[in-house]
Amino acid sequence: QVQLVESGGGLVQAGGSLRLSCVASGSILSINDMSWYRQAPGRQRELVAVISRTGGTNYANSVKGRFTISRDNAKNTTYLQMNSLKPEDTAVYYCNMNANVGSMWDLYWGQGTQVTVSS
Repeated sequence: QVQLVESGGGLVQAGGSLRLSCVASGSILSINDMSWYRQAPGRQRELVAVISRTGGTNYANSVKGRFTISRDNAKNTTYLQMNSLKPEDTAVYYCNMNANVGSMWDLYWGQGTQVTVSS
């Protein structure tokens, strides 16, 4: 089994910063893409950022220039540095990993961490 655990969420004022972390544990052989999604109340879950195993990144237009995704392959961990936060960034943030377990690839999700940005 694979478990993803996010941390780092919280309450911050507009213009502030937060750093989210997501650690994967279990019988993981390899991880390809690591991603961060978010879901605000009444809205669909949306992709925020993705990073490939080799470090290539892609971001939602709404966070470009403010958020930075990174990863530590040795620790099966991904990070999301969020700067210049806006109230519209308020959401539950989920990490997602495409992991190889027992020679089978599958997608795994964390439980989510709440980010609240006050105006």
